[in-house]
Amino acid sequence: MFLVAFADSSFLPFPSVNDLLLIDLSIRFPLRMPYYALMSTIGSLAGSVILFLIARKGEEAAFHKQAGPHAQRIHRWMNRNGFIGILIAALLPPPTPFKLFILAAGLLEMPFRSFVLAIAIARGLRFFGEGYLAIRYGNAAVQFLTEHKIGFAVGALGVVAAFYLIYRLIVAPSAPPESDGGKQT
Repeated sequence: MFLVAFADSSFLPFPSVNDLLLIDLSIRFPLRMPYYALMSTIGSLAGSVILFLIARKGEEAAFHKQAGPHAQRIHRWMNRNGFIGILIAALLPPPTPFKLFILAAGLLEMPFRSFVLAIAIARGLRFFGEGYLAIRYGNAAVQFLTEHKIGFAVGALGVVAAFYLIYRLIVAPSAPPESDGGKQT
């Protein structure tokens, strides 16, 4: 589970393979579901961190050149709102272009702590949720997930909104305010 999730979140696309494998194993071995979900979460987090760090180091200069005078504003936006963007992208199932969000977070220098927290929360909720549904609905779990995808999307957005509020109330106020040289944006 770890290796498939790591590969899928980093360099090799395995759309839905991790989700289907998690569901299948959770149905066959329900007591092991927390282990499978945890390994999927950790693997996805590790793969995402690798891709994030490569993007941060590899294209930083190109971003500043392309963004020009807007670079600082874009960085501030990512610092303030990147958490919610990554949280949503990491919660949504394929075909969400998850890797593009990871690359953007690294490129736009999203704070590392916020990035890791968003990925860990979202992937944990997703994989533990899938495992729970697999145990509860058995072989019908995949069909159940596809038939109720709008409900899951709305529920996921509600969870994202709740975590965003918690983040803004607890984590964000402790971050030092950025100086913009007295400019108002």
